[in-house]
Amino acid sequence: MVVDLPSSRAQAEGISRRSHRGSNLLTQAERLFPEEPPTRTLTSWDMIGYVKFPEENQVIEKLITPMNFYKKPRLIAGLALVAFFLLAETAWTAGFDFDGMKLPPGFKATTYVTGAGFDPDRNQNVKGLPAIVTLEFDKKGTLYFARTANRLREIYGRDTASIYRVPPGTKRITKETEKRFLFGSPLPDPDEVSVNEKGEVFVSTSNRDKKFGSLYRLTPTGEVSLFAGGPPAPGKPPLLKDPEGVAFDPAGNVYVTDDDLGIVVKLDSQGKVINPRFLTGIGRGRTLTYDPRGYLWIGSDGAHHTPHMDGSGKIYRVSLPNGKPKVVHTGPLPSGVSLSPGGNLFVAQRRSAKLFALTPEGKRVEFATFTGSSALRTLAFPPVTKETKKMGIAGDLFVIVFPMLDYPVREVIRISGPFDAYVKEAASSR
Repeated sequence: MVVDLPSSRAQAEGISRRSHRGSNLLTQAERLFPEEPPTRTLTSWDMIGYVKFPEENQVIEKLITPMNFYKKPRLIAGLALVAFFLLAETAWTAGFDFDGMKLPPGFKATTYVTGAGFDPDRNQNVKGLPAIVTLEFDKKGTLYFARTANRLREIYGRDTASIYRVPPGTKRITKETEKRFLFGSPLPDPDEVSVNEKGEVFVSTSNRDKKFGSLYRLTPTGEVSLFAGGPPAPGKPPLLKDPEGVAFDPAGNVYVTDDDLGIVVKLDSQGKVINPRFLTGIGRGRTLTYDPRGYLWIGSDGAHHTPHMDGSGKIYRVSLPNGKPKVVHTGPLPSGVSLSPGGNLFVAQRRSAKLFALTPEGKRVEFATFTGSSALRTLAFPPVTKETKKMGIAGDLFVIVFPMLDYPVREVIRISGPFDAYVKEAASSR
């Protein structure tokens, strides 16, 4: 993508910090611009920024890949975009835009967890929590999710991020009440969270500067310990470099997919390495889940030499204990997967703003789309247990959503409806 930056430091300072990428663009613009230079061109891969022109009623011109924006009279650009962004401003102030999410008949969506006072842009004051990226439930219906330090570093200036533990029921978290929901110690750049049958919480993290990754285990009381990975011994390669999804089989074995190494590592219940390369050839493995029928489902961003573009992603199904990966679906870059109670795999596709299902045979069924100022990150079905049935959340789908791509605050919504019946009917009619 090629972006024409403003021609003065004053305009560079008008770049919105609504997204971490917008903040990156501001930092680079300030570094590149002397006192009053002509417009310069900045080339960047996959960057989204927002340039604000205060002279024209705070109109925001959106710069989005792969379009090229060349310098035009700002008044013309403002007139062309003002109607859209006035609507967008309203959505941002209110939080997630439910009208931008299209669900099948018979389904409804409500806000499950939100926040107030966390938006770094005080003028917007959007509802939500700071850049949460992953969520999971335990068998009691308790919800766990994590911030990501990678997304928050430039916005909030920290390198570690907190894990949240939220009891069943809708919640509105504020800065004053946040502490009661924090669980364990903050961890460096959490990627994914998973919970085993014992209620132990596993968090994958990565240290990109030092080129190693770690898998931490938190006991039900919040005590943190390194479970696997971490700094390698001198002269030895790291076990993990960029671990992401974590899953468990009935024997308690732990499976970790590594985005950088393109492998799945198999560990026993105490963290001992059973096979450091249990699965290979899966490309940039991002997310995985265990299927009680004896499978692992793995969502991959595709081969390492391919760009992060829709069409390069793959979803694999692996027969345990020693099966080979089988490509079941090609096309999406899956940002999250979760099995429904009936065994259908629901997939969040962040970049194309879609949520779809795969039957056990691999047949795709479209479920939801996100348009306008709405977007999604990942998703989870709670386990079906006596406790989750009592709480009324068994069989519902929970999704991390936000008003705009990489917007710094996000919410958790709850979608209710006949998921498996819908998939069965839609798949049989194709």
